[in-house]
Amino acid sequence: MTLDDILNEIQIAEKIVILTHEAPDGDAIGSSLAMKLALKQLGKTSDVIIPEFSRLFSFLPGAQEIMQESSIKEYDLAIALDCGDLKRLKSGEEYFETAKRKIQIDHHGSNTMFGDLNFVNPASPACCEILVEMFEYYGINIDKEMGTCLVAGIITDTGGFRYNKTTAETFEFTAQLLRKGVNVSDIYKRVQDTKTRANFELTKLVIDRMEILEDGKVTFTYITQEDSKKNGAEVGDHEGLVEIGRDIEGVEVSIFIREKEDGTYKASLRSSTYVNVADICLMFGGGGHQMAAGCTFKESKEVVKEKLLNEIKKVLK
Repeated sequence: MTLDDILNEIQIAEKIVILTHEAPDGDAIGSSLAMKLALKQLGKTSDVIIPEFSRLFSFLPGAQEIMQESSIKEYDLAIALDCGDLKRLKSGEEYFETAKRKIQIDHHGSNTMFGDLNFVNPASPACCEILVEMFEYYGINIDKEMGTCLVAGIITDTGGFRYNKTTAETFEFTAQLLRKGVNVSDIYKRVQDTKTRANFELTKLVIDRMEILEDGKVTFTYITQEDSKKNGAEVGDHEGLVEIGRDIEGVEVSIFIREKEDGTYKASLRSSTYVNVADICLMFGGGGHQMAAGCTFKESKEVVKEKLLNEIKKVLK
């Protein structure tokens, strides 16, 4: 499969839908909106369907055109972005499965290759960075609007250019967009430094409950559904909470679990240097990146904690 094959599918399709994973972050939303703008340059209209996303990303160009659902039952082409597994498409899964042709573009090492055409580069720090290369190959003009979406995704998934997968190309592309007038500092502030009131209140709870375990190498904390309701938490308000534990000196793995509305627990793991948390989450039906991954459990938070700790202990140095 080549980039030319993907372009051919786009060119012959009339009805196109763009989808991404549940609880979308900046890379998911940014890549979706950038793809819509790119398709427009290719003479194609498309629908971006994201049922729920954090209002912090509403500043992105085209965000007002995002749809919660569509009346179209069968698209000619579905493009899934920044999603390693069909199960994570959730509300978009039906549109993907009924589409005549399916493309997925991603950078997760645990990707299950669920499309008809799969363009996956686990070495890329963000799905948006993959799109940069695609768009340049297609001769698409990455203008200020598209660049804003792409930079938002890159900043999000590189942790503000902090993570070790950040490449020289990441900075070179960002510099190019600065010259085009993209306000990188403003985007950084919006996606990295701005907290909602609910996120701030949950942060206080997470810190208060944090346990430092395994000789200071592991942290564990949690949020219940009652906590989320009490503080009026919305989609995106739990972002960044798992990072708090990892930022403590000497911590290798941070565990954050959140009770969802259906009573299950979503576990988010982050590592600092050598533990591959994607491998750990794969054992429980999840996945992600080497240093950032997640999975879901139906057991109590005590059982979840025990299961994750048992696996993490095996790989700690």
